[in-house]
Formats: sequence, structure tokens, C-alpha cells
Amino acid sequence: MPHLTGNGNYFEDFAVGARMRHARGSTVGEVENQLLTKLVMNSADAHYNEQKMQALPFGQRLVFGLITGSIVIGLATQDTAENALAELRLDRLEFRAPVFLGDTVTAYTQVLDTRDSDREDAGIVRFKHWGLKQDGTIVFEGEREVLIKRRSHWAKESHADE
Repeated sequence: MPHLTGNGNYFEDFAVGARMRHARGSTVGEVENQLLTKLVMNSADAHYNEQKMQALPFGQRLVFGLITGSIVIGLATQDTAENALAELRLDRLEFRAPVFLGDTVTAYTQVLDTRDSDREDAGIVRFKHWGLKQDGTIVFEGEREVLIKRRSHWAKESHADE
């Protein structure tokens, strides 16, 4: 099977300080806002009541912050989790500016730390992720730790079926 994301995403490939802009963006639609917000039972008027929100300072409904964070992490996973064995930690989440229906979010990542794990076939990488709207406003920041395969132990196996 041909590689979809390249070969540069094993533990050994992540250097502390490296930064990346992820290739895709995502325009937030009604489906994302309604589905996840209802699944977690967030019933705030800010996400559902267009009429009420028109009379308030934002003038329109807001996208639920965890949707924004999920989109940013999702956009980053192609480059940061293709060889992940486990998601270990997600913390230091900040929702810095509102996102509205129709906004397009793009994602950026910096490698903060790499370290050995208790498994010889994988290491731990700590990332910082940012999400920006189309006007350049930072809307989300968060940090994440991922257990990632080591090329030295996994690369030969992953090419066996090509």
C-alpha cells in the first residue's frame, strides 16, 4: 500500500523546536457545531440560539470550544500521529478567540520535547498545537503527548505489505 503521509513521522524524526504548518484547513459547519455539542450535552444558548445571540456582543452563535480544539488536533494528526501507538495526554488547553460557523481553521505544531518511554519500540513526543482562523487570529492552543513508534523497530514491518 502506498504511503499517504510520507516517512518522516517516526519518533526519531521529531526534533525539539521543529515547527510545522499542517497541509489542510477545515471550514466549520453546522454539522460539527450541532453534533458534538449535543453529544456532550452542552445546552448553552451561545451554540444553539441564533435569535438570542444576535442581540449580544458577538451577534451570532459561537462554535463550541471543544469542537475547535478537536479540529486543530485532527488536522495535526496526519503529521504527528501517523505512527502513534497511544495518545497519552492532552493539556494546557486555551480557547483564545471565538470561532463562528463558516470560519476556516488551520493548524500549526511545534515539537516541545522527546523522551524515551518504558517501551523500547516507541518514544514519547510532546507537541504544542495552535489553531488559527482565516484572518490569522489564534483561536486555540494546547499541548499533547503521544507514544510514537521508533523507526528502528517498526519501519521494516510497515513496508512488508507494499
